[in-house]
Amino acid sequence: MSGGLFSNVKYLTINRKDEDWGLTVTTVGFQSIAPKSEYPPKGHPSQYWFNPGSGRILHEYQIIYVTEGEGIFQSDTLKSSHLTAGKLILLFPGIWHTYRPKLSKGWDTYWIGFYGSFPDNLIRHLFFTRKEPILDIGFNEQLVDLFNGAIDLAKQQKTGYQQALSGITMHLLGMSYYIVKNAQFEDKDITTKIEKACMIMREHPGGEVCLNDIATSLNMSYSWFRKTFRQYTGLSPAQYQLQIKLQKAKALLVSSAKSIKEIAYLLDFESPNYFASFFKEKTGLTPLAFRKSSRGKQ
Repeated sequence: MSGGLFSNVKYLTINRKDEDWGLTVTTVGFQSIAPKSEYPPKGHPSQYWFNPGSGRILHEYQIIYVTEGEGIFQSDTLKSSHLTAGKLILLFPGIWHTYRPKLSKGWDTYWIGFYGSFPDNLIRHLFFTRKEPILDIGFNEQLVDLFNGAIDLAKQQKTGYQQALSGITMHLLGMSYYIVKNAQFEDKDITTKIEKACMIMREHPGGEVCLNDIATSLNMSYSWFRKTFRQYTGLSPAQYQLQIKLQKAKALLVSSAKSIKEIAYLLDFESPNYFASFFKEKTGLTPLAFRKSSRGKQ
């Protein structure tokens, strides 16, 4: 496959050390299928060849990114779905699926195949689900750059390239998740308000500004503010505020000479004892032990 249709299609060797990394890449490539062309094209490697009429089941994950053209997709978890440029398909191990470009349109696709404990963990914690295998990403130049970078690495196959490909794949997954999550907040006014609330809390790490007052200043009821804030950050406003307090407490313990009592009152904890128990619950160390371990030998 030194040229032509399969010049940007790579199937990769894997050793035991590669598998210990947590994410191992099996294949990466780009392919352009012209309108009215046979699909899959002749010469498609046997381990990935399939008849679109009967579909297939893979034993790995794949990301397929449609950047031009149109097609259809169907799986055990999704009825026939129309694919257009900007759609990203997630294929899951053990799930029957089929896809093909529209005969009159053809398509261009990037893909990367992989397996390991890292993607298994993402699915276990529902970052991606088998019921929603198609993500509406839109055309994203950064994703295209990541795919092209992966193809270049795969062509060279220098020592350690599997670990570099793993990092690119994690970046692809992270960017895809980020794009989909932020698409839920198309209302820029809401996004601006939540980001402003985060800024206010960061500027007042002691919690000097009441959360209800923040909601009021943003012209939002507290219940709506709390719901939207959690959707955007993954934390309630109170949880977010506590994390800011914890970060500030750590910084003061390491970089200042303030006593534990002074830090507790500065950050508006009810008492030094409450601060100490809160800090140990979150870090596993008392404030004094954290200070000593962070400063090392003096």
